[in-house]
Amino acid sequence: MPRELTYLEAVREALQQEMRRDERVFVIGEDVGVYGGAFGVTRGMVEEFGEERIIDTPISELGIAGAITGAALTGMRPVGEIMFMDFTTLAAEQLVNQAAKIRFMFGGNATVPFVLRTPAGSGTGAAAQHSQSLENWFVHVPGLKVVMPSTPYDAKGLLVASIRDDNPVMFIENKLLYKSRGPVPEEIYTLPLSVSEVKREGRDVTIVATAIMVQRALEAARQLAEMGIEVEVVDPRTLKPLDRQPIIASVIKTGRVLIVHEACKTGGFGGELAAVIAGSEAFDFLDAPIIRLAGRDMPIPYNRTLEYHTVPQVDDIVQAARKLAEGSV
Repeated sequence: MPRELTYLEAVREALQQEMRRDERVFVIGEDVGVYGGAFGVTRGMVEEFGEERIIDTPISELGIAGAITGAALTGMRPVGEIMFMDFTTLAAEQLVNQAAKIRFMFGGNATVPFVLRTPAGSGTGAAAQHSQSLENWFVHVPGLKVVMPSTPYDAKGLLVASIRDDNPVMFIENKLLYKSRGPVPEEIYTLPLSVSEVKREGRDVTIVATAIMVQRALEAARQLAEMGIEVEVVDPRTLKPLDRQPIIASVIKTGRVLIVHEACKTGGFGGELAAVIAGSEAFDFLDAPIIRLAGRDMPIPYNRTLEYHTVPQVDDIVQAARKLAEGSV
């Protein structure tokens, strides 16, 4: 029986094992020490590593981003934490104008090997300022890598790989996935960044989904299988750089594609995926239009019922994929 961890425990174990392996790795953020972080990811770590490696900061997201940028330039491997992805807007100057550019501006003579971890997504009743999915803002910036794991196994392996990467990495964790469980090896391991994975094989429709939408797409695929519709689910895992080939190969195989993400539809990652598919050899194999299912173009409501209906749910995915498979779109 393989050992199981929650997504949260997998992230914590990745941090702990990398900090034991490499003294250059440290964690910095608001309340990451004794309090253990906004969601408890770093709980108990200050007792093992001390306040010099689990560093509490004042409430200054820009300061955290600046600190990890400067520390990375001096040869450290910092891991910053920003409590909610919404607050990365406050750190944008350091992330977008400084960290992402430095390696290029200095001809590769300087590197910025940091990871900025941040939870994203809705479903916790945290309303408009604590529930956004802003990943595509950072996908747009050359020089940043953007990782969004959907399982505990992926979270651990991709976080270890991100810490060892020589580039600034935005590591986006979905809040609702923190309690999800799955098999995670005890030993330290890496998963290569920029490798998409087929999470489920099928023949009728391809669903390309990110983060928690991968889990909802898999549940939808189970329900659709009972209707005789076999869905293939592809998880990019790293949004930038994107591993395109498994997505293209899947669309060639099925001829129909549904793209699902939580972020608002307009300007969302689904548009980039649609352009990748339309501009590839898969275009000639499409038997139906490319369909995007995404968050509504509105702030996340505080009301839980309205919040639920603002982002795609399993029933929405089932309905959209069924229409695609039956040729009614």
